[in-house]
Amino acid sequence: MFRFRVPAAVPVSARALLLPVLLLAPLLSGCRYNLVPLIPKAAYSDLQLPVKISQAELTREGDTLVLHAELHGHIDPGYLTVTWFDNSSKLGSDSLYLDADLREATFRLPAPNRGAYRAALSFGGNVLRQVELYEVKP
Repeated sequence: MFRFRVPAAVPVSARALLLPVLLLAPLLSGCRYNLVPLIPKAAYSDLQLPVKISQAELTREGDTLVLHAELHGHIDPGYLTVTWFDNSSKLGSDSLYLDADLREATFRLPAPNRGAYRAALSFGGNVLRQVELYEVKP
């Protein structure tokens, strides 16, 4: 038969705490964390999230770079702007007017040479995403 013995070197006050802890340990393992939201649902039920780019892809088709982007979220009508870069040099920019009905945009840039291309997408003055196409080391 196994007997649990507390070593004599343990002070009396520690022995007095050890017994209740051992008895309550099985009960504590059954505790669950219940989530109570700090912000009531009514406070954020009509919340409109800002616009975001859910899909963006920069590819090459022959001598042309093609950037396709899709936007999600609440869109106030405005311009989606793309700024093209090769390494650190700016190649140009273009924009397309988007509203709630038109949520996709495709931009094209003639680029006959291979390079380290980047395109920065912005909407309403905020940069949303940068996509890259490295054909050579930057």
